[in-house]
Amino acid sequence: MAARESLSVLEEQVQVWNDALEDARIRSLVSETPLQQQEYSELSRHVVAANAEMQRRSAEVRSLITERDGLLREWKPKEEHG
Repeated sequence: MAARESLSVLEEQVQVWNDALEDARIRSLVSETPLQQQEYSELSRHVVAANAEMQRRSAEVRSLITERDGLLREWKPKEEHG
């Protein structure tokens, strides 16, 4: 399922970005320079957007699974006469 693969890739990317965000947060606290704080702020906005997209894709996957399950419950195989 393409939606699951897309979500999986995004989850991996978000994990990397979350790690980078934590590193940037620590650097901004230790250095207290405007450049480090700006880097942290920019990365933070990026991570927030990526997390929102990950939640959207997760909801899409759940919706597709629910729809699939409903269709499978309604499906009646053709009887073979033979």
